Amino acid sequence: MLRIEDVVRDRGSRYAVSGGPVQGRAGVSAFLATLKREKKYAKATHNTWAAVLSDGGPQKNDDGESGAAAIILKMLEREGLNDHIVVVTRWYGGTHLGGDRFAHVVTCVRAWLDAWRKGG
Repeated sequence: MLRIEDVVRDRGSRYAVSGGPVQGRAGVSAFLATLKREKKYAKATHNTWAAVLSDGGPQKNDDGESGAAAIILKMLEREGLNDHIVVVTRWYGGTHLGGDRFAHVVTCVRAWLDAWRKGG
């Protein structure tokens, strides 16, 4: 698992990004379960994720952060990255971020992809 913590802080909200290879929907479920074994990730406001699976096509879940998973999915498709999940985690800081939250998702995914290209 490649994880980058504290990628963005904005008005009290904090963002992290995690990801790695997965095989099928069961692999996605196992990855999310492993991530959420850490208490701080289990208690996060949102664990938004997407993956493009060889045996299941595009998969995504906003986890309450409406529209965010579509951004992750689009970036994975553009990268041509199959059978990997990317999870953007947000801890809500008490202030609504409006459209800025989408820019923060892009920043997180871009940071993860850059690190992944460099070998993690």
